Amino acid sequence: MSTPLLLIGAGGHCRSCIEAVESSGQFEIVGIVGRAEELNSQLLGYTVRGTDEDLEKLVEQYPQVLIAIGQIKSAAPRVRMFSQLEALDAEFPCIIASSAIVSRYASVQRGTILMHGAIANSNVQVGQNSIINSRALLEHDVTVGDHCHVSTAAVLNGGVSVGEETFIGSGAVVYQDVRIGKRSIIPAGAIVHRDVADDEVFRSG
Repeated sequence: MSTPLLLIGAGGHCRSCIEAVESSGQFEIVGIVGRAEELNSQLLGYTVRGTDEDLEKLVEQYPQVLIAIGQIKSAAPRVRMFSQLEALDAEFPCIIASSAIVSRYASVQRGTILMHGAIANSNVQVGQNSIINSRALLEHDVTVGDHCHVSTAAVLNGGVSVGEETFIGSGAVVYQDVRIGKRSIIPAGAIVHRDVADDEVFRSG
């Protein structure tokens, strides 16, 4: 029997989350929490059942939740929502799309989603409430902190370390053993050949 799952956020990222959740076959989406103007609207056949004001009631009824708020550059909205839901004793399952590959030697923490085609190879460690987007590759011994977004088709080579709340843009390639700090931004298509400091926006060259 599938586990009821409540999605938090009703934007474009939520559509991708819905597909990944459905493909996993483990959960039954029971509704979405969105903004006031989205109330009672439909997203891929699922109803926006409430807003942030309804979270306490909804989480009491459906404790398993997935934060489906997108993360472009700043992790702040997802971090705030995670803290709010933690205070309500919500539970955060890990979502693995049917075509994602996660090594049995990898560790993926609560609230994180791996989209279609994502790969987490041996000895990879991914923190909580992170997004590993479609076709992203985490090679052996990669560490990704909490509240990160590794975007579509990004490549993190062996031994890369990514600090919490960091954004890795689509198609970025990070050389082996590079260390990327907390709250950093790696633009789409970047070739990262050196360490990146906390709060740095990486520039090639």
